[in-house]
Amino acid sequence: MPGITGIIGPSIPNGAATSQIDAMVRCLAHEPDFVTGSLRNDDLALQLGWASRPGSAAGCALAWNGRRDTCLLFFGDDFGPGANTAESLILLYEKRGPGFLLELNGCFSGLLVDLRQQKVILFNDRYGLSRIYLHESPDGFFFSSEAKSLLAVLPQLRQIDQRGLAEFFSVGCVLQNRSLFQGISLLPGGAMWTFHRDGRIDQGRYFDPKTWEQQEILGATAYSERLREVFGRITPHYLKGPRRVGMSLTGGLDGRMIMAWAKAAPGSLPCYTFGGRYRDCADVRIARKLAKICGQPHTTIPMGNDFFTDFPALAEKTVWLTDGAMDVSGAVELYVNRLAREIAPVRLTGNYGSEILRSNVAFRPGSLDTALFTPEFCRLLGEAAETYRSEAAGHRLSFIAFKQIPWHHYARLAVEKSQLAPRTPFLDNELVALAYQAPLESAGSTAPLLQLITEGNPALGSVGTDRALRRRPLPILTRLATAWQEFTAKAEYAYDYGMPGWLAQADHAVARLHVERLFLGRHKFYHFRVWYRDQLGGYLRASLDSGDSPSCYRDGSVGKIVRGHLSGRSNRTLELHKLLSVQLIEKLLLRSPCPD
Repeated sequence: MPGITGIIGPSIPNGAATSQIDAMVRCLAHEPDFVTGSLRNDDLALQLGWASRPGSAAGCALAWNGRRDTCLLFFGDDFGPGANTAESLILLYEKRGPGFLLELNGCFSGLLVDLRQQKVILFNDRYGLSRIYLHESPDGFFFSSEAKSLLAVLPQLRQIDQRGLAEFFSVGCVLQNRSLFQGISLLPGGAMWTFHRDGRIDQGRYFDPKTWEQQEILGATAYSERLREVFGRITPHYLKGPRRVGMSLTGGLDGRMIMAWAKAAPGSLPCYTFGGRYRDCADVRIARKLAKICGQPHTTIPMGNDFFTDFPALAEKTVWLTDGAMDVSGAVELYVNRLAREIAPVRLTGNYGSEILRSNVAFRPGSLDTALFTPEFCRLLGEAAETYRSEAAGHRLSFIAFKQIPWHHYARLAVEKSQLAPRTPFLDNELVALAYQAPLESAGSTAPLLQLITEGNPALGSVGTDRALRRRPLPILTRLATAWQEFTAKAEYAYDYGMPGWLAQADHAVARLHVERLFLGRHKFYHFRVWYRDQLGGYLRASLDSGDSPSCYRDGSVGKIVRGHLSGRSNRTLELHKLLSVQLIEKLLLRSPCPD
């Protein structure tokens, strides 16, 4: 995906630094048509590079002030009141100094070079969702939007950090702004790190979550009125820009809130929904109705047979693009987002709505079969769960916004960003600040959101969600519909990821009857338990035959996982996601991070 990279270090020989920065930029240029650039300043010992997709809605921009003594490299989106550009942000910096960062509103990162004051400022968004990977050594300070840029020029870093790997297995992501690689960490959210000519580094922050935590709590009526005013005002901003915007629409509440308040002209906002192989899932059926109500076209993006043929390449690309943050199940996201890009290069979504407005915690330590792992790795798995519990203590919304979103949700976002430019109003600074003021009775409640939808477009409020929620429920019919939707959702989970081993054996015994057609596809469009057993069985056998067994597993565990799942004796879907991913991390990122 597009991004920035650089080296700050007076001890680096000029020729070596130039060679290194060229290699780092090549790692960011994923496609032949990417536009790349570089900047060098010997006085500040700075080598800077970037890569961007041509005409991208969220690309990189380099701008100088009129005196050419200050420049800004900006990567990402800003939805602030002034719709700021790199040029206008330099003017804002000259007026306000580093405090200009408080005016930015979006997912971004960048570097400001001030030749007058002989300093460089590295920064990112408040949440740290626009990742910057870091490594500091006697040779200099290395940074990049992607870890593979650092791995390419610093081969001593090509080792998996076992603590990070244990967290990846336990909770699905690495915690505490660390990474999967030894010696590489993440720039914290809201960072404003200043590098001085004399070598000093001020690791400051321009934003602290406590600013929002200390606001007063509003009453229910005041909160609902403020929510309507803020959401109605900010949402149209996310449809603006020169690039075509498409709406990724589901049957839930969050995308519907956007549709209710986007106020898009009929036919101007193409909508699409990802669909499965067995039937139109609830998301497809409901989204089709919602789009029609709003006068917008709707497309179902299906999972085709070519997904299984292309899965080995898609899985490799997913792991490589995300620096291992996304496991191989993200191949589905890569597949459908490639197709979505053909509809519109900008993807507007309801992502993070349930997290921010309903305080939904989306990840927790999982239950793992410790018999599969070495004793030392089992100890690290236990520590991972303890680290999670420690980080989750404190303000719930701050944990969600400033830890869960940049650590856990980043992986899927990185896949999306590799194909198009994702946008969501649910991380808008003003809306998140308001969420901190929600009264206790509104926390986790859908009532204020259903009211908001109805006020924006009453017809949208009358259509039941994928959980049969609606503004004015019909006592008996709504209760029955809710029960049916809950039953089918739980049944689908039980038949897929949640199927116990004894039931997997029974299901395999009657595989020719294709019982899965009764349960699968009602709510989800991907079903890896069955796919690994059937369509992707050959890929699994090849991975087993490769002989690549990660060191965290006990001898014989890899064969047990693969053969047990293929034979139908057990359900090893989640274990297979991680096993296949670690094999690919070692193959793609540790051996040759950026092949020519």
